[in-house]
Amino acid sequence: MKTIGFIDYYLDEWHAEHYPKWIEQASGGTMKVAYAYGMADSPSGRTNAQWSEDKGIELLPSIAEVVDRSDYIIVLSPDHPQYHEPLAQLPLQSGKPTYIDKTFAPDRQTARRLFDLAEQHGTPLFSSSALRFAAEYAGAERAGIENIISFGPGRYDNYSIHQIEPIVSLLGPGVRRMMYTGTPHAPSWLIGFSGGRQAEIHHLGGGCPFSLTVSYTSGETNMLKADSDYFGLFAGALVRFFETGVPPVDPAETVAIIMIIEQGFKTMETPYQWVELPSE
Repeated sequence: MKTIGFIDYYLDEWHAEHYPKWIEQASGGTMKVAYAYGMADSPSGRTNAQWSEDKGIELLPSIAEVVDRSDYIIVLSPDHPQYHEPLAQLPLQSGKPTYIDKTFAPDRQTARRLFDLAEQHGTPLFSSSALRFAAEYAGAERAGIENIISFGPGRYDNYSIHQIEPIVSLLGPGVRRMMYTGTPHAPSWLIGFSGGRQAEIHHLGGGCPFSLTVSYTSGETNMLKADSDYFGLFAGALVRFFETGVPPVDPAETVAIIMIIEQGFKTMETPYQWVELPSE
């Protein structure tokens, strides 16, 4: 049995609640979340100690102990990426396969520092939205894509990753510019990629399912709705990463995704104007 350690801002959150079961199922019982550390207790009132007792996962007093006792590491804090860099310092120096939850980093420079630290210490590292692994998106033809229109729910700050991740997985990291085109209750962005390719993201509220419309230079158009068990597919990819140490996501794509999210906030200050994005 291989053990996994959770490192989180606080443990009473949706991902920490569900990942243990998904990982155990995806690994056929060969991997188990055994240890956990939380920097603070949840504002909900459920303490890290209560969470650990409820889940049957041993709460440890330090990140160092989690790293030392675990075969693999998951740094969570999915809605507070500003804590990923301090939480990940020891894991990324350990040489042990480490997954950092979405959203990977608050900005492009932090994302680069995290990958650089992992590379310096030979630590396999990746991060992703589970939507990347939706069967409908993963199976889409990539050659000849001219335009993508994406729809989804949630706020831009913590849910845009679920639209941007699939787009970059299809178009690659060659993002060039962005424009804010939305309204107060329906924010949206136009994203320009190399070769004149474009993508749009639209946040249309809680009742809007994740979907993509993909148009090709051939004139063909495919409408893709993420109906598959993308959380289960993600868990399978995570288990394979732990087994092999081979990240399933190119770091250049992850850095590009974080840059898009970061720059998207800035484009809201100048609607309907292209903002050129950093190339390095």
